[in-house]
Amino acid sequence: MNNTQPYRVLARKYRPQSFAELIGQDAMVTTLGNAIKRGRLAHAFLLTGVRGVGKTSTARLIAKALNCIGPDGQGGPTIVPCGVCEPCVAIAEGRHIDVVEMDAASNTGVDDVREIIEAVRYSAVSARYKVYIVDEVHMLSKNAFNALLKTLEEPPPHVKFLFATTEVNKVPVTVLSRCQRFDLRRIPADMLAAHFAGICEAEKVTAEPEALALVARAAEGSVRDGLSILDQAIAHADMDGGGVVTASQVREMLGLSDRGALRRLFAVLLAGDASATLALLAEQNALGVDPSAVLRGLLEIVHAATVAKAGAPDDPAQSAEERAALDGWAVGLSFAALHRLWQLLLKGHDEVSRAVDPREAADMALLRVIHAASLPDPADLARKLESGGISAPTNVTPAAPPLPPSFEAMIALVEGRGKHLLAQRLRDEVGLVRYAPPELAIRPARPFDTRELAQLLREATGIAWTVASEDAPAAPTLREQELNAESAARDAVLAQPIPAALREHFPDAELIGWNEQESASS
Repeated sequence: MNNTQPYRVLARKYRPQSFAELIGQDAMVTTLGNAIKRGRLAHAFLLTGVRGVGKTSTARLIAKALNCIGPDGQGGPTIVPCGVCEPCVAIAEGRHIDVVEMDAASNTGVDDVREIIEAVRYSAVSARYKVYIVDEVHMLSKNAFNALLKTLEEPPPHVKFLFATTEVNKVPVTVLSRCQRFDLRRIPADMLAAHFAGICEAEKVTAEPEALALVARAAEGSVRDGLSILDQAIAHADMDGGGVVTASQVREMLGLSDRGALRRLFAVLLAGDASATLALLAEQNALGVDPSAVLRGLLEIVHAATVAKAGAPDDPAQSAEERAALDGWAVGLSFAALHRLWQLLLKGHDEVSRAVDPREAADMALLRVIHAASLPDPADLARKLESGGISAPTNVTPAAPPLPPSFEAMIALVEGRGKHLLAQRLRDEVGLVRYAPPELAIRPARPFDTRELAQLLREATGIAWTVASEDAPAAPTLREQELNAESAARDAVLAQPIPAALREHFPDAELIGWNEQESASS
């Protein structure tokens, strides 16, 4: 006989069983705890918030807090229910006779409410309070709300109402005024990622931090949505055989574009390089990324750069490379340019979402962004019309200079900007890991300020660069390459018959006054 228990999804398995396990709602827990300690308990609570932040779970926790009697059976209402007494266990298992849960989406009529009105007259069977939890209360009909009003305003002392809703604006003001309201917050992405990491550890699942950050970002502040995505990601990893939840697997599963690829696309878009823009977009399409997801990712970059320019604090979910790129764009782009980019990409996203062929619509949307960059600012034209000076526009966005085709050309560009010492360090002390403008990865021999180089390259090329120092295999420095080439050429000269014969008879002889260029020409 198979006694294996059926699998419980993570969202149910890790439903909070105490207020300490309820993440991101500290203000509400503090207020509720103070109310319990002082005996100032409201007769009705309204819990609002987006899906999956813990409204129904909080309602059950409140029911436990009000009815807990402690392990010895002598306790009173507490913000820290014991979890072991009969009321706590029965409420957690959903079988307590005095805690009634009702889904207003399925019981919308006045007759359903009348059943509650009739039942509240009777005392609780075994609990301290008879608790009614009404989920999605905004779904009740107008007549049902009206029938509930009198009872809600003056309920018997042994009755508590707990309402939960995702659309508080649909709840009548007459009901709102009779409830103590708690607005449950969206959970920050960094807090969600840490929560998911703890669950992975409990489930004995290995997950990359970046993968958990992607899951947290996709959850949009909802614990339940995030756990559902994590469940799927774990299953996806198991099917691949590795058993490790990786960022690439999560991106593939969610149809997300790699954020580094999006930054490269945004950089060439700003540079006005149409062919590179279409090539990178085709690359994302070949990877199976939905074109609307690409536009949405570009919109996120514009938004992040704009709020960074406005001085907003850094998002803890962003990587150091992403923050560096955003800071560069925030410095290099005006608010007017960022707002224009937002409007163009927003219009493009709307067109892609409705297009018969989203791929073609995405191509046209990004080409329109490039074309619009060369047009004069409408505000400038309006001012010229008013002043009568509508001659040649003066505020045309200049074409960006071409990016240096090689690492050596980039060093020459640095030297051309008067930074001779920096150029010398790049030649003598820096090994090249990767050169894919506007991205550069280097391995310096000693501490190196990558921010100074990124800022100089941004000023020289007009677009933001990502310069990273990596502990990875790198090419020899340019100076080492020059010395190696000289040594090889010198050895080639000494290997010729006459110098070789001379060295055989005169072992201490040295080659002096030798010129590599003259030797090559001869």
